[in-house]
Amino acid sequence: MPLIAVCAAWAVFWGSWSALLPAVKLELGISAAGLGLALSAVPVGALPAMALMGRLARGRERAALMASTVVFALSVACVGLVATPWQLALAMLIVGAASGALDIALNLATGRAERETGRRLFQPVHAAFPVAVIVAAPVTGLARSLGVGTGTVLAGVALIVLAASLTVPALRLGRGLPEPSARTDRRGLLGAAVVLGTLAACVLVIENSVEQWSVLLLEEHRGATPLVSSAAPSVYMAALTVGRLVVQVLPRVPLRALYLVAGAGGGAGIALAGLGGSVPISMAGFAVTGLALGPLVPALLSRAAADDASGTLVWGVSTISYTGFVVSPLLVAGLSRWLGLPAALAALGLLGLPLLAAFVLRRR
Repeated sequence: MPLIAVCAAWAVFWGSWSALLPAVKLELGISAAGLGLALSAVPVGALPAMALMGRLARGRERAALMASTVVFALSVACVGLVATPWQLALAMLIVGAASGALDIALNLATGRAERETGRRLFQPVHAAFPVAVIVAAPVTGLARSLGVGTGTVLAGVALIVLAASLTVPALRLGRGLPEPSARTDRRGLLGAAVVLGTLAACVLVIENSVEQWSVLLLEEHRGATPLVSSAAPSVYMAALTVGRLVVQVLPRVPLRALYLVAGAGGGAGIALAGLGGSVPISMAGFAVTGLALGPLVPALLSRAAADDASGTLVWGVSTISYTGFVVSPLLVAGLSRWLGLPAALAALGLLGLPLLAAFVLRRR
């Protein structure tokens, strides 16, 4: 379906991009610090674009999704044309803005489709992202080994994203916003967005940390080979996908139960991954973390879509939760200087406590 196609195409870029970074660094002659500075432009572009798209897309979800997907495809093509570090920074600013806008448009469109069809869609749509990342990264690595250039790879990715945009007109959605209720509580919506968005951000801090630091943990602290250590993010992503699909096929699982599973399982899993004394134990920890945390963010977005037909709550939760990706690198880097990387990752298990608190409070 169109929503899954767009989400998968969006993920193809990010999976390919992670595998292209060494080649980009070499081709531009840029230092690791300079590359990090250029990549920091992504959240700088994403956050304002998410705020703007939330205002523009509500009531126009299908048009917004198609437009943002096309713009994202064009931004990906632009990255393949960069020749200097400053051009890379500018291109990543544009990619960040386009990706942030696509994130909001996709969540708003999925939320509206759920309300209008009565089907549960967030879990399978969000499951498409890790699956595409798992496939795209090694395929891109293979292309590099065969001598395919960075620009060619990115042009191919841009075409995939553009092709996905062509499926959007088949998405059947209503038009316009529902009539506002006289009893709409704006402060209540804001409060709910802050609470749900913060809980989702706790999950995304851990997710981003696994993606960025798991390879380094296994290679430098567990003595794993580069081949073995590079499998850690894929193990996490595969478990994430399984968790989402399992919840999708089960009868509707209460959100409160997912708080418990994510808080206890996710917190214990990342602690095990950080403190486990061997590669198999750390890998098992990453798998448990992905399996436990995977269903929660889609479930939170689904609840937000059901509770607010205007889309304001979905917009708020999506934007606030994104701060988890922004905070995660700085948080782990700071903790690593103090505790070392293994203990720093284990300390992220404390982010399961707010989820357990939500479980307890919903019971009361």
